[in-house]
Amino acid sequence: MRARVVYDTNYGNTRTIAEVIATELGGGTTTLNVADVTEASLDGVDVLVVGSPINGWRPTEKIQAWLRALPAGSLTGVRAAAFDTRIKLFIHGDAAAKISHGLHAAGATIVAKPQGFVVVGTEGPLAPGETGKAGAWAAFIGSELRATA
Repeated sequence: MRARVVYDTNYGNTRTIAEVIATELGGGTTTLNVADVTEASLDGVDVLVVGSPINGWRPTEKIQAWLRALPAGSLTGVRAAAFDTRIKLFIHGDAAAKISHGLHAAGATIVAKPQGFVVVGTEGPLAPGETGKAGAWAAFIGSELRATA
């Protein structure tokens, strides 16, 4: 299984979650900032997890632009999941669902419900227990991947 975790980050919290997910997925899973993604960096990827902080109720502009640029069908055969980092408010937006929709539109098979991870304040840090929650979510994704392999 060749897996990649693509992310954008404002204050490092989303990168931290991406790294936890990559570690839990194992097998040489790597992380890559969306600014560094090239067509070649996705060649041969079987599993793609994408994350972003919520900015203005949606993913960052870099993530949105990258998703819009993915040609229809370009992720056919790729299993994917999405996450976001968010401030815990009564109403906060859902970047992960928007990312998941974009991945599906490019042909990916979504293997996990979009997941949000809470930060304390605008800049963080991550709320207590969120890295553990990220590891558990990634373990669930891994079990789903093994079940469908």
